[in-house]
Amino acid sequence: MFDPSSLWDVIVLIGIVAAIAPWFGGYLGRIYMDRPMPGDSILGPIEAGIYRLLGTSPRKSMTAAEYFVALLVVNGMTWGFLYIWFVFQPSLPLDATGAPAMSWTLAFHSASSFTTNTDFTHFTNESQLSLGSLVIAWPLALFVSASTGLAVMAAMIRGFVRRDGTLGNFYVDMVRTISRLLLPLAIVFAVILVLLGVPQTFTNTVTAYPLTGGTQTIYLGPVASFTSISLLGTNGGGFYSANAASPLANPSALSNLFETFVMMLLGFSAPFAFGKIVRRRGEAWPYAGTIYIVFGIALGLFIAYQFATNPALASIPGLGPQLGGYPVGQETRFSLPEGSLFQVVSVYSNVGANNMQIGALQPVSQLVLLFGMFTQSTPGGEGTGFAMLLLFAVLGIFVGGLMVGRTPEYLGKKVKTGQVRWAALALLSHPAAILVPFVVAVVGGFVTVSSGSLPATAHTFTSVLYEFTSESANNGSALTAGGSSTFNDSTPFFNLAGAAVMLFGRFVPIYAMLKVGGMFSQQETLPPGQGTLRTASVTFTVYITLFLVIVTVLLFLPVIAMGPLSQIVGGG
Repeated sequence: MFDPSSLWDVIVLIGIVAAIAPWFGGYLGRIYMDRPMPGDSILGPIEAGIYRLLGTSPRKSMTAAEYFVALLVVNGMTWGFLYIWFVFQPSLPLDATGAPAMSWTLAFHSASSFTTNTDFTHFTNESQLSLGSLVIAWPLALFVSASTGLAVMAAMIRGFVRRDGTLGNFYVDMVRTISRLLLPLAIVFAVILVLLGVPQTFTNTVTAYPLTGGTQTIYLGPVASFTSISLLGTNGGGFYSANAASPLANPSALSNLFETFVMMLLGFSAPFAFGKIVRRRGEAWPYAGTIYIVFGIALGLFIAYQFATNPALASIPGLGPQLGGYPVGQETRFSLPEGSLFQVVSVYSNVGANNMQIGALQPVSQLVLLFGMFTQSTPGGEGTGFAMLLLFAVLGIFVGGLMVGRTPEYLGKKVKTGQVRWAALALLSHPAAILVPFVVAVVGGFVTVSSGSLPATAHTFTSVLYEFTSESANNGSALTAGGSSTFNDSTPFFNLAGAAVMLFGRFVPIYAMLKVGGMFSQQETLPPGQGTLRTASVTFTVYITLFLVIVTVLLFLPVIAMGPLSQIVGGG
């Protein structure tokens, strides 16, 4: 229900994050700098032992190609471990509930999803995952995928301050990300979630006896620890299929606000980590400003349009009008502003956790969420979101420099055609990864519902578009076909196509980010001159924001017109 007073909860939470982000971003930046840090006396020897086990030295700095190969090795081994675990799940430990083995296509999709920080599931967690999958296999990917994204961000940023052609050591970045950031925060946040009522146990199930009679099986497990790292690491895969709409994973309005804070922390702090690493704190504010502007407008639109009936559901009995003051699909334990903040933060941070039924949202609200996945950078996923924003900046500086007749230059490094090509490739790979499989799915007749072929309506068009967009953006949220029927995406085609989209959408942009950073790291730093573009300014903030919005709209306008905009105009 829309309670205007609950807007204060939203405003206060955003204010808390805005106040903490500069300090926390500074700490995040120090992790990737060769500087003394608190905890070195304890963690240093442990990390040194891990480096020896990995066969690397913290003094070894890698080129962009070497960094990418090391990244692929770690993520490839993670993928292989997950795939084998899911295929042989019944024969492995902790399967007291008798979870079945996954088909090879479903295991392929699941392993790709968890390795790429997407956590898009084509299965029901409660019946198709063993406890071992939930406490051993999947959590491994939660840490590896999140640390990979942050390591890539750090490597790319180093390109602006280094002059030897190297970007750092991936193994060192990954280990330090886990030991200095993800693991300690995940433990602290898990304890807080337990205090807020989220269960933490190794008991598989308990039997409840409702007042209406009969019995009910309630699935339990280490929900708090799983939820903590999945939200902190922008993974978003829920312990339960209902995700954050489950009262066990998100029991109250207070837990909802805390989980929203966890999702916001790293993404909104990333610009200040950038300012710390490049030793120019003022350069962080334009990116922070861009993130807050785009995110703030998106949240305002989402809340405003959710306070109305979805025209796509108007003809469905029981779903047309708002129920008891709540929009269809809204979790009634939270106010509309609180639930909306969680959902917008989740999608814009590429977490993908849901506390709403996205298929029942207003068309404008669906468009708002799609736009967040189109940009992938406001603030975007763990590490890679800010790196994508840097790619937008590189292109914007190049275009802006040419428009005013100045040499394109950023932080004393010239923006050349090589960086522009790789930045453009990263941006163009996203619509390509979405549209190619989308066309194949629709034209090839792979999109079906239980009653036959998928009706050719704007709403169902959007539901298929949302699936591939979520996978390409490594987001993981899902949109159903209108609340009354859902197209079947647990098929060999959608398993394999989705896996290909997620892998392409993850590693092609990462390679481009490392290449751009590597090219900058080969240049000497030039002193600023009269023609140097001032980037630590309000003007640059407005310019980058407009550049990002315009480029994103141009890239995706055709599908926006055929999906969400058609729903808005025609109500279909």
